[in-house]
Amino acid sequence: MSTNFLKPPDAPTQPGRRIELTRTHAEMLAAEASARAAKRRVELEELRSELNSPEQRVRAWERVHGLALPLDPNHPILDVIAIKTRLTMQQVQAVQRSDAARRAARFSPQKP
Repeated sequence: MSTNFLKPPDAPTQPGRRIELTRTHAEMLAAEASARAAKRRVELEELRSELNSPEQRVRAWERVHGLALPLDPNHPILDVIAIKTRLTMQQVQAVQRSDAARRAARFSPQKP
């Protein structure tokens, strides 16, 4: 592979592609922030999408906030989760009960 030092740095290297050598640090940070914001918007839409099951919406809430669904069925955050996911309190508590049953099955001793 030969390098052509006479070729301008902004000359196309492949059809339709250009090297972005002139991007400043601030421009790169702005692009990264924009990408994070777009990802966050998608995640928030996933929280509310009626195409997703209640469990998928609760899992999306957990991912967005980096928190796990609390074990207490009367925990005050459940109201917030219900509102943010557009679920009823009963749906959120059903996911919570399902989680509890799964944990109990995983940790219960197996009978011979």
